Amino acid sequence: MSNKQEEERSPLQENLITRLHAIKEQGQFRQVIPLSHTDKGCITIDDKQFLNLAGNDYLGLATNRNLHHEFFTGLNEDTILSSYGMGSTASRLMTGNTNPYATLEKHLKELYATESALVFNSGYHINIGILPALAEKKDLILADKLCHASLIDGMRLSRAKVIRYPHLDYEAIERILRTERSAYRHVYIVTESIFSMDGDEADLVKLVDLKNRYTCTLYVDEAHGVGIRGARGCGLAEEQGIQNEIELLTGTFGKAYGGQGAFVVCTKQMADFLLNTARSQIFTTGLPPISVHWLCFIIEKIPHLQEQRRTVACLAEQLRQELAQQDLRTHGTSNIVPVMIGDSNLAMNIAENMAAYGFWVKAVRPPTVPANTSRLRLSINAAMEWSQLAPLPQHIAKALREHA
Repeated sequence: MSNKQEEERSPLQENLITRLHAIKEQGQFRQVIPLSHTDKGCITIDDKQFLNLAGNDYLGLATNRNLHHEFFTGLNEDTILSSYGMGSTASRLMTGNTNPYATLEKHLKELYATESALVFNSGYHINIGILPALAEKKDLILADKLCHASLIDGMRLSRAKVIRYPHLDYEAIERILRTERSAYRHVYIVTESIFSMDGDEADLVKLVDLKNRYTCTLYVDEAHGVGIRGARGCGLAEEQGIQNEIELLTGTFGKAYGGQGAFVVCTKQMADFLLNTARSQIFTTGLPPISVHWLCFIIEKIPHLQEQRRTVACLAEQLRQELAQQDLRTHGTSNIVPVMIGDSNLAMNIAENMAAYGFWVKAVRPPTVPANTSRLRLSINAAMEWSQLAPLPQHIAKALREHA
């Protein structure tokens, strides 16, 4: 940059340069990289192939060529606009509620044996929409300290008081409820089912017991549970046997379903209320018909993918065992397998080393996770084979020794 250009920089530009420099110094600078998806859980970047351990395509559906061919064989003159259209033209309350929406919400109601279901554009849309619509000044939100950023943003947009309890600490929830419950009109207990950065699981049975004893509303974000857990792929709540005891059960289509969007299953009264009050639903263009039609196609297959769910569980368990054999610290019980590193720059260096071995691994750093808990987040999907994963633990252990 020339001296003249430096002199002409505005105060805002100077501020952005300073702040970006600080982000880089902290090892938290991020960039997007063009890539293409291939078979067996792989991606291609600049003509080089990597095993993709950074994605959320847990069942391998987003990259399943056979499924895509099957889906597109339905394309004809009758369906080209009604089901395969590229734009919905408006919000759902205007003219964006194309026919596939009704079919998808009907499938959701049947799969979850619930009164109603409401589809949103994304998990972020749903989490910044529900709590601000429901929670008012005289209400309390009790949320797990490790809830996803989208839930945190939803809490901030609400008018309720927010208390974030220590991660998975059910005794702490009860202590708060015992002393605080009578001061509030409604209390919302908010949790993820499977935590996106730690791979561990909530005890939803305990949360149902607490919300019943203290007359609360339970909000469970199943973003990382739907499709991949439960006998029929309904999520961790189905697996723990309390699916129909949760007032607000949400899930995303952008992960195990290999698509786009999110949903809440609830009472009809609740769905009607959210349709009329959730700003992230009201003031956004509906999903393209082709996206919703894909979900109608996939949701009929989800209950029958038990083999894929077993494959993912076995691969994740074997990977945890091999990581432990290399004295690498990991935890959790899901197909999200964190490898705890600590320092942001160290985690970045190790992730870059893994790319040299053909593994696409991302370092998860603050503010996504708390300070000094940077990690490699390894995400397993059903399209992978153990032979692809087997060398990874040794490579990580070697890189950690070299950079520590």
